[in-house]
Amino acid sequence: MFENDALRLLVAVAETGSFTKAAVRLNYTQSAVSRRIATLEQQAGGPLFERLPRGVRLNPAGRALHRHAVEVLGRLARAERELAVLRAGHGGLLHVGAFATANISLMPAALRALQEATPDVEVVAVEGPTDTLIQRLADGALDIAVVSDYPYGLPSADGVTTTVLCEDELFVALPREHRLAGAGAIDLRELREEAWLQSAYGDRPTMLADACARAGFAPRRIIRIAEWTGKFGYVAAGLGVALVPSLATWAVPEELVLCRLTDPALRRTLHLALPANPLPTALQLRNLLRDAVN
Repeated sequence: MFENDALRLLVAVAETGSFTKAAVRLNYTQSAVSRRIATLEQQAGGPLFERLPRGVRLNPAGRALHRHAVEVLGRLARAERELAVLRAGHGGLLHVGAFATANISLMPAALRALQEATPDVEVVAVEGPTDTLIQRLADGALDIAVVSDYPYGLPSADGVTTTVLCEDELFVALPREHRLAGAGAIDLRELREEAWLQSAYGDRPTMLADACARAGFAPRRIIRIAEWTGKFGYVAAGLGVALVPSLATWAVPEELVLCRLTDPALRRTLHLALPANPLPTALQLRNLLRDAVN
């Protein structure tokens, strides 16, 4: 019913919020964009955009079609990549995702090994939180991802399989002048008066909140800082403490000290996430990631 080019145009207009900007992106004239969107709206049985004083935005019908358009176009792109791989013999594009600390050393080491073994593979790397990566796998936008159950647990999605890669111990980062900086292992109860640096938002339970509850208290204060450099800066300034996974230990600045915690549950599990029919190069990278943690 809908042509692929029309769906691409719908996505471009939705992303740019403008017929003019979509025309520039796709190398169309603005009048051509207007005509094609009008034709698409006729096929859809009504308007897909709200016309605003400055630009346009999807209406409910447009959002529904946009969701399907992204899925269809993603699957078509995946089909093109798979055909390219078949023709080139394990070459072509490989879309890879990982969360922030997996990109410090784990993923780069495995990608370097992949490049050495299969130089014809072109890697497109994406960083993001686990729930975003899982959804992108489900949409066909990623071929493989390293994901984690921290801080909210591991999400699931149709068509995405996950297998355990390794466990990652969580340390607590303290400023060097902290009273507990020289301790061998710290009971969380000794940190009950501290503010905690954490990127998690929303009302979902977190691993930190669960661990504090087991220790008989709730965090006195949570400071929401998304990036690790920001968390490290706040800890160094004595404004709070933070959980730091072992994958990130080598990136911790000298002003901080990492201490173990006595709660054995304070560790996260890393998983490899793949689509139902993974590319051969995705499976090759999966094996290299397993080698990297052994």
